[in-house]
Amino acid sequence: MTATAWTYLIFIIVLVVAVVIDLGLFSKKGKSISIKQAFYQTAFWVILGLSFFVFVWFEDGQQASLEYISAYLMEWGLSIDNIFVFILIFAYFKIPGRHINRVLLLGILIAIVLRIVFITIGISLVIKFHWILYIFGALLIYTGIKMFVVDSEAEFDPKENAVYKVLNKVLPISHDHTSGKFTQRINGKKYYTLLFVVMVMLAATDLVFAFDSIPAVFAITQNKMVIYTSNIFAVLGLRSLFFLLKNSFDKFKYLKEGIAIILIFIGTKMLIEYFGIKLHIAVSLAVIILCLGGSVLFSIYKNRQKH
Repeated sequence: MTATAWTYLIFIIVLVVAVVIDLGLFSKKGKSISIKQAFYQTAFWVILGLSFFVFVWFEDGQQASLEYISAYLMEWGLSIDNIFVFILIFAYFKIPGRHINRVLLLGILIAIVLRIVFITIGISLVIKFHWILYIFGALLIYTGIKMFVVDSEAEFDPKENAVYKVLNKVLPISHDHTSGKFTQRINGKKYYTLLFVVMVMLAATDLVFAFDSIPAVFAITQNKMVIYTSNIFAVLGLRSLFFLLKNSFDKFKYLKEGIAIILIFIGTKMLIEYFGIKLHIAVSLAVIILCLGGSVLFSIYKNRQKH
């Protein structure tokens, strides 16, 4: 077996074991997760992601490992922005805390499958039409600038969400959100509950965010293994990160600006390659760490100043 084949095999084994542990230990039905539990679970996923970085370093070399950790950190940062929208969805539909855990898990697993499909399509397009990378670059710059001027969380209205509107039109929806079931029968007719609606909306929301994150990964690497693994490891940690941040909605106010700078940088990196200018992966990694770390520290500083 080649080094890449071994990496895929180890990744699949680790992924299956981790998901089984998550399903069996971390996601008990009808139980909410405390901040302490969320911290340990988040640490579990982060350590797992970083351990895979070490494995890739020894198995596939320095270049692949630096590309992986750059893509992983960028996806992780973008995931935090994703979580703030998740918080708004759960709050709007008044989903009880004891059901959030299971709905999040199923929504994220659906999102992973959709991302794999989306990444596969993206790889095929890049192979056939390399110029599409420049379109990705322009899109990322536009998205980054838009993040500076538009507060997407403040403008987000779940009832105006396209997925919610479509589900309301094509499916019989009951407004039950406390039973913990995805379907229920009323007068002999099958209805879908708000838990089902929220689960689909979470998966769809993550896919929308993928339209930014996946093109950004292509700017860091065209290594298929790195693209798949960094995306999946980052998304798997979303659920525990949600519980860790759900009461800290306003504590990372400037994280969005940090993410915006990353997107603008990555988009610019893609465009300047047209002129033969290629930045070393270490430069991308340094910018990602500096922007994420700097925006988090600045948010903490401003919060302390405020209080």
